[in-house]
Amino acid sequence: MGGGDGKVFTLAEVSDHNNMKDCWLIINGKVYDVTKFLEDHPGGDEVLLSATGKDATDDFEDVGHSPSAREMMDQYYVGEIDVSTIPKKKEYTPPKQPHYNQDKTSEFIIRLLQFLVPLAILGLAVGIRIYTKSS
Repeated sequence: MGGGDGKVFTLAEVSDHNNMKDCWLIINGKVYDVTKFLEDHPGGDEVLLSATGKDATDDFEDVGHSPSAREMMDQYYVGEIDVSTIPKKKEYTPPKQPHYNQDKTSEFIIRLLQFLVPLAILGLAVGIRIYTKSS
């Protein structure tokens, strides 16, 4: 673990570290200095930079990081977050709900089409080939 063992930061303190040269994230109540990891992050540095200044736990969990990615986090650990300085989630959860369902539905339809359209084209090609061979 890093040199910041047991140090407790407020959200305001962590929020100050929000750029390419100095980037801190809050995940599962822990504070990580990911500055050195920005250029190596498989998802790109923009993703990490956009997660600064807030609790990034949901963003981190939604992506589904591998066990090895989770192990790597230890080397970037600088301390804990003072949870009382993070605004409660209730404020913004309700307005997001309806959006999510619409996005998921259209995303599902797009994926379904991405699968079905090539299948239909393949079926058509096979059908034409069988038809032209038999005539």
